[in-house]
Amino acid sequence: MDCMMHIFSFPWKILGALVPPVSILGDLASIFGCMVGLKDAITAITLVALGTSLPDTFASKIAAESDTTADNAVGNVTGSNAVNVFLGLGLPWTIAAIYWATKDQVFVVNSGNLGFSVSVFMATTTICLALLVARRMLAFFGKGELGGPVGPKMLSFLILVLLWLAYVSLSVLQVYGYVHV
Repeated sequence: MDCMMHIFSFPWKILGALVPPVSILGDLASIFGCMVGLKDAITAITLVALGTSLPDTFASKIAAESDTTADNAVGNVTGSNAVNVFLGLGLPWTIAAIYWATKDQVFVVNSGNLGFSVSVFMATTTICLALLVARRMLAFFGKGELGGPVGPKMLSFLILVLLWLAYVSLSVLQVYGYVHV
């Protein structure tokens, strides 16, 4: 069976090796944002972030189903997002700084919306982690990060979706100049 799957998936493996998906995703997201009138910063925190986080979501789901505790799933979520941010921003900035230093010039990164986005993200993350602690400690939630009674589980889902909507909404308002920092 593995041999047959390899034969069927081989053309896709070649395509994936030859076509850089990041450039395609970035270009498509930028074009889509231009078509619907979104600025690149908004496209980045919604569409591009979804594209980078979706595989991690499936990995966390598998970890949650196969492990007796939610520790690996929660660790994967927080760890993968940290790696995406630190490598996605830090590595290109470090390479650019080294490149420009060899030319005796300074590499300056305009912070733009980054400070505000990080502040809002940290606030929502703190609330999210407090929810996870409450889920683990309170009998109302079933004393576990995942699962439990249907009502509290749906309440947790609603809180997390509202946190995401608050983050995106505040970021949109800041990018379009309605929130000044």
